[in-house]
Amino acid sequence: QVQLVESGGGSVQAGGSLRLSCVASGYTFSRWCMGWFRQAPGKEREGVAAGTYYADSVNGRFAISRDVAKKTVYLQMNSLKPEDSAIYYCAADPAARWPYCQLALGRYDYWGQGTQVTVSS
Repeated sequence: QVQLVESGGGSVQAGGSLRLSCVASGYTFSRWCMGWFRQAPGKEREGVAAGTYYADSVNGRFAISRDVAKKTVYLQMNSLKPEDSAIYYCAADPAARWPYCQLALGRYDYWGQGTQVTVSS
């Protein structure tokens, strides 16, 4: 059974940093693509980072990485802005091999429960 568990969310002031973690289990972590997505109130879920792809809105500020031994994918978020406030989800795409990932939501079959990030001005 595939499970993804996010952590690391919280409240931070604009300009601050957070690091999100997502621990995976139930599959061969090294093979699948992993991505980070977010959803703000009243907005659609959008892709943030996966493999070498970044959304334009976060490029240069966020960095995705993974530790295969720990079966964990990270999202380092720097220079946070109020518009980065959202629930952040990690997800797994079994059909693609890291780092050749895409940010298309429909590709991702497995999702975590999400972690809240709030950035105040």
